[in-house]
Amino acid sequence: MFAAAALAASALAWGQPAARVKDVYEVGPTVYVRALAVEPARGAIWVGTSAGVHEVDLADGRLRNTFTRKDGLANEYVFAVGLDRDGHKWFGTNAGGVSRYKDGAWKTFFPMHGLADYWVYSFAQQRNGDFWIGTWAGVNKVAPKTGRFTTYVKELVNEWVYGISVDARDRVWFGTEGGVSMYDGKRWVAWTHKDGLGAPNTDNLPFSANTGLGTRTRHDLSVAAEGQSTYNPNYVFAILAARDGSIWAGTWGGGVARFDGKTWHNLTRADGLAGNIVYSLAQDRAGVFWFGTDRGVSRYDGQRWQTLGVSDGLLDSNVYAIAVAPDGDIWAGTRKGVARIAP
Repeated sequence: MFAAAALAASALAWGQPAARVKDVYEVGPTVYVRALAVEPARGAIWVGTSAGVHEVDLADGRLRNTFTRKDGLANEYVFAVGLDRDGHKWFGTNAGGVSRYKDGAWKTFFPMHGLADYWVYSFAQQRNGDFWIGTWAGVNKVAPKTGRFTTYVKELVNEWVYGISVDARDRVWFGTEGGVSMYDGKRWVAWTHKDGLGAPNTDNLPFSANTGLGTRTRHDLSVAAEGQSTYNPNYVFAILAARDGSIWAGTWGGGVARFDGKTWHNLTRADGLAGNIVYSLAQDRAGVFWFGTDRGVSRYDGQRWQTLGVSDGLLDSNVYAIAVAPDGDIWAGTRKGVARIAP
């Protein structure tokens, strides 16, 4: 794999300006940034961390607000941030359920209110307003008018849901700990490594102990066994419905997988991807893909790659969240803070 500097030089050789880290915003040496969500109407980006949630001004990076338990957040460890069309901000927490916020008003949802589980990791919304919540015990669909929660568990390939994305046909895609599921409103379909999801284990890494069948204490989202990288291609951290209709899935050790409607095609470090553990995915306005991995951020335009790592300005090599701002900048969340990348 080429070094980041060589990749940048290659991009320039092709007539492409190289991406660069232009700002970093620190949140603390032991704090993790797990979620990012852009709210264009407010000119803000919401930053979900292991110590609360921040509202940051997109234009100048100024911190507008910080919310913790004392402000109404159910739990400080925020793993997901979702924005619905009514202007609500939804915060999925680690063992604290979901907190919803708008204009100073908070509402928290627990299993007693219909939420599938206290551990919440993803959000997405369909055209009709149906709002989906991914948890460690299935997914919820929340009806926009009634607020009624419907839970799906056995319909999924695996109940531990980390990513949700809605495609142009309004189908809902779920990235789980056991593969990918899709719901088209009538039927459920699933794909696993046996169907081509995730690249082969060419490095002969030990298989991950996190299987979705163990105890919650084992599900710490770590990616190493005694310091050595592990492998589980069915484990999907993130999923993205691209504009061309393809579906992208970030896997644990199997790189990033692209589904063209019939076949899964996998991209790994051998192809130019920074790392084979892919935590986060995004597509910018130009159609370029951005992958947050365990070895930095990779930019991929379909032909050429560029990778940015700690030596290029990132605060840490594990990139857990990626978001695209209206001005085209890419925001990347890691341990210690967020980097703003000029694409």
